[in-house]
Amino acid sequence: MSQEGGCQCGAVRYQITGEAEHSAVCHCADCQASSGAPIVAWLAVKEDRLTLKQGAPATYHGKNGAERQFCPNCGTGLFYRNANILPGIVDIQSATLDDAAAAAPSIQIQCAERLPWVTGLNNLPEFERYPGP
Repeated sequence: MSQEGGCQCGAVRYQITGEAEHSAVCHCADCQASSGAPIVAWLAVKEDRLTLKQGAPATYHGKNGAERQFCPNCGTGLFYRNANILPGIVDIQSATLDDAAAAAPSIQIQCAERLPWVTGLNNLPEFERYPGP
């Protein structure tokens, strides 16, 4: 199995071969701060299954060994590594896959930091597109 993905502007492209270790949505405060979103979806793969096909992501070195990579042009978050917590694994922001729907999450992690209103999202009105005036 092979999947490809990249950033919003197309400057950074990557390929994944083989199966993922898992797919998750993360509720941690660090993911919230780095993405500006309440939840980030991740696809965890072994490091040797990820190939950078084009471009060079910029790197932010965070706390406790965390390393986040993103496109230096458009800012799209791409990869997360932490050799202390996840040795040999790279987390890929699964929404950056060309077929993001193929990487449905199977678990939720860091739920202790979940924003309290997230659990009630399914009770909000839904619109197919942005609602008109």
